[in-house]
Amino acid sequence: MSIGNSPEDDRPSIGRALQQARIAAGLTVEEVSSSTRVRIPIVHAIEEDDFSRCGGDVYARGHIRNIARAVGIDPEPLVERYDGDHGGRPAPTPAAPLFEAERIRSEPRRPNWTAAMVAAIVAVIGFVGFTLFNGGDDKPSNTAQVAEGSKPGKTAAKPSTTKPAAPPVPSESAIAAAPRDKVTVKLGANQGKSWISVKDHNGRLLFDGLLLEGESKTFQDKERIDLVLGNAGAIELFVNGKKLQDRFEPGQVERLSYTKGDPEAG
Repeated sequence: MSIGNSPEDDRPSIGRALQQARIAAGLTVEEVSSSTRVRIPIVHAIEEDDFSRCGGDVYARGHIRNIARAVGIDPEPLVERYDGDHGGRPAPTPAAPLFEAERIRSEPRRPNWTAAMVAAIVAVIGFVGFTLFNGGDDKPSNTAQVAEGSKPGKTAAKPSTTKPAAPPVPSESAIAAAPRDKVTVKLGANQGKSWISVKDHNGRLLFDGLLLEGESKTFQDKERIDLVLGNAGAIELFVNGKKLQDRFEPGQVERLSYTKGDPEAG
């Protein structure tokens, strides 16, 4: 160590520290890539302290953590050093937006279905009452036919024994009948884990972290949702109640934006 320098000046760089730990653990770059799902060119670039291929600070931090764990060292000092070199971490996510996002997931807007059922029942009762009032001496069988949409006739028909169809049960893929006046986005990691970043139309950060395989999160905003997907090929995506067809490859970084109505990738 040279005179006048602090001990921190002689520490290896982030990339050098990861490379030394990998070699000490007897691992190849290919083995680290396979265990972390970080592509081989990106692992090489990180070991050379080139983070430009990571797709942003969020993914650079995630790659540093994953590689550090794979080679058996503590990732937090390296992440702190990265934050110090790149302007620090973003402001922590406010508690209210996170709580609201989780509440959307656990309570899929069932009051909308209740309101729709009540409105339908009121409409049917009103229509039947109007028909009975104007039908005079018509038989009940004719009244039932008018209520179902057929024209009233003089010939009496047999009363229908078919029970009314039960109201439809909302499926999870419909994201609980997403309201038309908002944009609703659901992300599910069904092909592995992926780092995701989610912002609302004001640029406020709703989520920044790792979505593990089998987990899902739902987000909602009145105008727009902006996404950054790390391992985009692992993500199953629903927008405004519509499942989007898989079109991303594993390890692909995607930046997307969605608004109300029929989803279109930004």
